[in-house]
Amino acid sequence: MDVKRPARKNKKRLRLAALAVAGVLALVLITYGLSRLKPAAPSVARTTLYTDTVKRGQMLRQVRGLGTLVPEEIRQVAAPVEGRVERIYAQPGEPVGAGSVLVELSNPTLKQSSVDVEYQIKAAEAELNNIRARLESERMAQQAATAQIQSEYSQAKIQLDTDEQLAREGLVPTLTIRISRVRVEQLANRLAIEKKRITSSLQSAQAQAATQQARIEQLRARLRLNQEQIASLYVRAGTTGVLQQVTVEVGQQITPGTNIARVADPSSLKAALQIPETQARDVQLGQVAAIDTRGGGVIQG
Repeated sequence: MDVKRPARKNKKRLRLAALAVAGVLALVLITYGLSRLKPAAPSVARTTLYTDTVKRGQMLRQVRGLGTLVPEEIRQVAAPVEGRVERIYAQPGEPVGAGSVLVELSNPTLKQSSVDVEYQIKAAEAELNNIRARLESERMAQQAATAQIQSEYSQAKIQLDTDEQLAREGLVPTLTIRISRVRVEQLANRLAIEKKRITSSLQSAQAQAATQQARIEQLRARLRLNQEQIASLYVRAGTTGVLQQVTVEVGQQITPGTNIARVADPSSLKAALQIPETQARDVQLGQVAAIDTRGGGVIQG
């Protein structure tokens, strides 16, 4: 037969009730405590922070980049004419002047062309002398013919005056006077024509001589050009500086415009900087720049 134990059940109920009350009380205390706390801010390491006093003013934004000092003026020396490299007079690293010869070229065709033009000039000058002599001879012949007609005209006028005087005295017939007048008119016309021929011949002579003289001047211009091209076979630096590079070799055949050498002026330098693409948009004309030459000090500009 079972025996009831009411006391043990009561203890168990009391324990559960106490635990429930304690839990509710703890929950209330936690809720109250959390409500009294301030919002928590994110935390960072102290070593990663820079502290300072807040100020108002312009904010300095720096853009940095690596670079090198390069010459501000670089001259590319090109071949002015076609030719073959005969000799190289200077090597990279040597200082050169504006008139320093860097490379010597050869071009036999160019030299032969200059000789041919010289002969053409001599032939053209001889032809001009022949033209002048021939025209002078023709001019003198025309002047002689004009002088002859002038003489005949003067004689015819004298004869006409004489015949008219005799006709008034009734010593010569009217027909004789008419013949004398016709002759005077004919000689006057011939004299006028000869004078026009002399003027026209003089203008023609001047035109022929001018044409030949123009041809001579054209040939002389060709000769000067050939001589300049021959002189340019000695390729010069064209500026004072340091020879940086020679791009041809002895025996090489080159065409006009071929780069032969490069000369730079070391006294005028500029900084060529490599700026990251993300910062390049912050670089503008007129901004202050500072260049650290790593040993030569900082250059402000």
